[in-house]
Amino acid sequence: MDLKKNKIFTLKGFPYISVYDTGNRLRFQLELEFVQCLANPNYLNFLAQRGYFKDKAFVNYLKYLLYWKEPEYAKYLKYPQCLHMLELLQYEHFRKELVNAQCAKFIDEQQILHWQHYSRKRMRLQQALAEQQQQNNTSVK
Repeated sequence: MDLKKNKIFTLKGFPYISVYDTGNRLRFQLELEFVQCLANPNYLNFLAQRGYFKDKAFVNYLKYLLYWKEPEYAKYLKYPQCLHMLELLQYEHFRKELVNAQCAKFIDEQQILHWQHYSRKRMRLQQALAEQQQQNNTSVK
């Protein structure tokens, strides 16, 4: 049974096919967890060093997991950067480079820098909004 072709309902925030179809629900949860692990460059390095990316079946599984990019599934992800990694893993050159620990370290550092930039930018926007609201409140009085 193809999980992504069935209508999805939710129970406690997680999709499932039916109350009685716990196998598909478990499959969803396992795939969700695995896809999110792909956001960790050190895990990708671990997989590469053990030869997983040379296994054609595993590479095909990564291709299958691209359905997580669809909004109905992506909304369950806590680490959306995993989708970018999943996309990059479709390229053989990227998979080969991940064997190098320096590559994984560089990706990790770039993710941290991106997060820091995003956090600072978000904080500035929130501060500006708070100041604007405060000015509007004082001008109304």
